[in-house]
Amino acid sequence: MESLVTRVRPAYDAVVVGYADCGTYGALDAVCERLGVRRLSGLHCYDVFAGATRVEELLEDQPGTYLLTDFLARSFARTVEQELGLDRFPELLDAYFGHYTRVVWLAQSDDATELAELRPLAQDAADRLGLPLQVVPTGTDGLMLALRSLLPEESLCPP
Repeated sequence: MESLVTRVRPAYDAVVVGYADCGTYGALDAVCERLGVRRLSGLHCYDVFAGATRVEELLEDQPGTYLLTDFLARSFARTVEQELGLDRFPELLDAYFGHYTRVVWLAQSDDATELAELRPLAQDAADRLGLPLQVVPTGTDGLMLALRSLLPEESLCPP
């Protein structure tokens, strides 16, 4: 992040970081503070898309909830199965996901065609985990509002 911000900063009036903490446990905040840039609020992208309160409610309702985004639906084989070694050691599936009870897909797209393409991918991810799928439409309004809040008013285009 530091090298990217340093590289692009001279070309722009404002630079912000389009990531929530996403499991850095404060490391991203330290870089942002050192560079004087702001990042998306929240512990992870789920908070940005669905809102922290909604995510908290989903997890309180069923603590064994695995959250899936459009990105994760598209890249599940690579970002989850390969990265966790499940493609090579499928016997680890229960060790990683044995206590999960459902997959909740936070569907960001509002486009019917894209949703129709993503739905089978989200279902496949849930099936690979042996869990039921619940779809929660979120759209991208939360992301747009979060990004707008990071930028100075004069740099914003009209909504």
